Amino acid sequence: MLVSYSSSSEEETEHLRLGGDVTKRKQSWHKDDNSLRKKYKSEERTPNAREEDDSKSRLPVPGSVLDMFTEEDEDPLTDDSMQHGGRIRSFKHESGNWATYVYFPYIPEEGFLELLDEMTEVAASHSFSLTHTDEFHLSLSKTVVLRHHWIQPFIQSLRTGLTHSRRFICSAEKLKVYSNDERTRTFLAMEVSTGQAQLLELVKAVDSTMGEFNLDTFYKNPSFHISLAWCVGDCTEHIRKECLQELQGLVDSHEDGPFLLRLDCQELRCKAGNKTFSIPLH
Repeated sequence: MLVSYSSSSEEETEHLRLGGDVTKRKQSWHKDDNSLRKKYKSEERTPNAREEDDSKSRLPVPGSVLDMFTEEDEDPLTDDSMQHGGRIRSFKHESGNWATYVYFPYIPEEGFLELLDEMTEVAASHSFSLTHTDEFHLSLSKTVVLRHHWIQPFIQSLRTGLTHSRRFICSAEKLKVYSNDERTRTFLAMEVSTGQAQLLELVKAVDSTMGEFNLDTFYKNPSFHISLAWCVGDCTEHIRKECLQELQGLVDSHEDGPFLLRLDCQELRCKAGNKTFSIPLH
C-alpha cells in the first residue's frame, strides 16, 4: 500500500484559498499520516532492518570456539631438523595438533650453570658435543598430541585430579644417561634421589587424565630425572663408558662439596603448543 503526502507548497496554496478552517483538517490529516507511517514502518521493514534485529537476538559465539580458528597456527612449526639443532620430531606436525606434556620447572641454582659448562667441556674433550637444555624440567608425562578443542577440558581434568596434592621438595645428585624412545637423541641428566614417592602419586593423577583422553600414560617404572644437556643420536653407551665417571667427579667435587640439585615442587605445569598452564599444589 502506498501513501501519498502533499508537498509544503501545495499545503500553502490550499491554505490561502480555503482559509483557516482547512488548517484544522490538515492537522487531522497529519495525525492520521503519522499513525500510518508507524504502522507501515513496523509491517514493511526492509531486509537490512530485519537482519539487524536478528543479529541482536543471536547468542554470542563462545570465545573458546572462536579461539579454535585463531590460535591454532600461532606457533607455526617446521619439520626441518636443521632448524632445531639436528633434532628429529617424534611425530609429524599437523595443524590443530598440539604437543603436550606435564612437568615441574627447575630454576637453576647458583653455580649450576657454571658446573654445566664444565661438564660440556669435558664431554667435548671426548668428542661429544652436548647442547644445554632450553628449559630445565622434570617430566611427569610423555609428550602426547592434543587437539586444540581438548586443551581446556584436559587442563580442567588435571586440576580436578590434583586438588588434594601437596607441595614438596625433591633432590638429585647422580648423573645418568638416557635416550628418547626413538633413539634419536641422548640426554645427560640428574636422577632424582628423594621425593620419588610423591612424584609417583602425581603421576597416577596425570595418568588418570591421560586415560580419559585415550592418550599414552607414563612409564611403568619411571626414572625421574632432570635433563641437563643433549646430543643427536644414540650415544648412551659411549658416554657411559668414556666420560660419565669423569663428569660425576665434577659434580662430587664441586666447590665446597657435592652439588645437590634441589627442586621445589610447588607448581605443576602443562605445556600445550605455545601455551603454558600452571597448577599450584597446596
